Amino acid sequence: MDERTNLIIDKDKLNKFQNSNILLIGVGGVGGATFEALVRMGIKNITIIDNDYFTESNLNRQILCNRSNIGNSKVKEAYLRGVSINPDIHIKMYEMFLNEANFKEIEIDKYDYIIDCCDTITTKVLLIKIAILNNIKIISSMGTGNRIDPTKLVIKDIWKTSYDPLAKVIRKLLRDNNINNHIPVLVSEEKPIKISSRIPGSTSFALNSN
Repeated sequence: MDERTNLIIDKDKLNKFQNSNILLIGVGGVGGATFEALVRMGIKNITIIDNDYFTESNLNRQILCNRSNIGNSKVKEAYLRGVSINPDIHIKMYEMFLNEANFKEIEIDKYDYIIDCCDTITTKVLLIKIAILNNIKIISSMGTGNRIDPTKLVIKDIWKTSYDPLAKVIRKLLRDNNINNHIPVLVSEEKPIKISSRIPGSTSFALNSN
C-alpha cells in the first residue's frame, strides 16, 4: 500500500506519521475527504466523531456520501469506507456531538493530532483550548461556503486570516479566553460570492465544512 507513497516521502517519516493516533472531528465535506486521505496514507489509528447523517444535499460535495447510504450515520459509513480500503486500520467511532459535557469520554491525552472539520463554533474553540492545554498539534478548518476557487485555499495562522467571518468570531472568543497561540487553519482567501439564500452554497471544487 505504501509503494508509491515511499517514492516521494521518506520511509521513516511516513512510518512515524502512520503510527500517529489521530482525532478527526467531522466527516462531512472537509472531514470526509480528510478521512479518506488519512486512510490511503496508511494511518493505523483514527478516531472519528460526528453525530450527523447523510442527506441528499450532501451528494454534491461529500466524498463519503452516495445514493445508497443517504440516511445513514456518517461515522459508520466512514468506518465501512476506511476498512474497505485498508482492512488492518483501527477506527474508533463516536456518534455524538462533541461539547464541554462529553469531551472527556474521548481520552484526549492519547492523541498526537487533532483535525477539526466540524462547523460548530463552540466545539472549534473547545478543541483549540483542549489542544493547547494538552500540548497536542491541531489544525482547524474555517468556512468555505459561497466560494468556488480551490486555488485560494491556504493554511495559515488564524490571526492572519481575511474574508472569513467564522475565523473572525473564533479569534474574538480566543481573545476572550486569553489565548493568543499560533493556530494553523485551513482557510479560503477568496471573497465569498453574494447569494440571496441564508444557506451557504457549496461545490466539490472547494470542499465545504457545513
